[in-house]
Amino acid sequence: MSQESPQVEETLDVICGELAVFQAKRGYRFGVETLLLAGFINQRASDMTDLGTGSGIIPLVLVRFGKAERACGVELQPALADRARRSVEHNGMSGKVEIIEADLRALDGVLPAACCNLVTANPPYSTVNSGNRPSENERALAKQEITCTISDVTAAAARLLSPRGKFATVFPTGRLPELLACCRAVRLAPSRLRMIHGRIELPAKHCLLEAVRGGRMGLSVEPPLFVYDNTKEYTDEVKAMLYPSS
Repeated sequence: MSQESPQVEETLDVICGELAVFQAKRGYRFGVETLLLAGFINQRASDMTDLGTGSGIIPLVLVRFGKAERACGVELQPALADRARRSVEHNGMSGKVEIIEADLRALDGVLPAACCNLVTANPPYSTVNSGNRPSENERALAKQEITCTISDVTAAAARLLSPRGKFATVFPTGRLPELLACCRAVRLAPSRLRMIHGRIELPAKHCLLEAVRGGRMGLSVEPPLFVYDNTKEYTDEVKAMLYPSS
């Protein structure tokens, strides 16, 4: 369901059956991979940070459904940060979720080192020179590595994580070797990997990765996650991620 807000060209969208988030009508809008990342988290965190939080989806979902006690979302774009703050307030979660307008590459003096035991990110998937840049700037910054690279994201995550804290992200499978190398460069040891397939007969286009700060090398490759069944409906597992309280 969507309720249009014509004054600011926004929609108020219901997610997970019980949260409502403000999104630009024509700007950046989150995709299903964001909720699959939230579903991939398998342990409760006391404090978590979401890098490039967009509309604040991941902090809202993790706190509401008991996977994080407190959450912080970091967002560079002022309009997105404003929508995320209003979404937090709209859902009555101001005491649990904080949105910070900041550059994830420059968090010194904004967030202390080792301040959380979970960091998440749904970062830009494309390099600046790959594909066509979206004409709308808000979407361009979210889709392409214009203001940050995957190396910037993993470095920020490593700084924020306490020892044995976990970093979780979703990323294109074609860039998985680069993601793994960036994690290892900052002592984030890859621990869990899961491939996302649109359907059972299709190759994986995205993957979910968890890495542990200072952890031992030992990667567990989990069973593939199929988004749609042969009737083009969401699979039962994906439905459980999209509607965790059902």
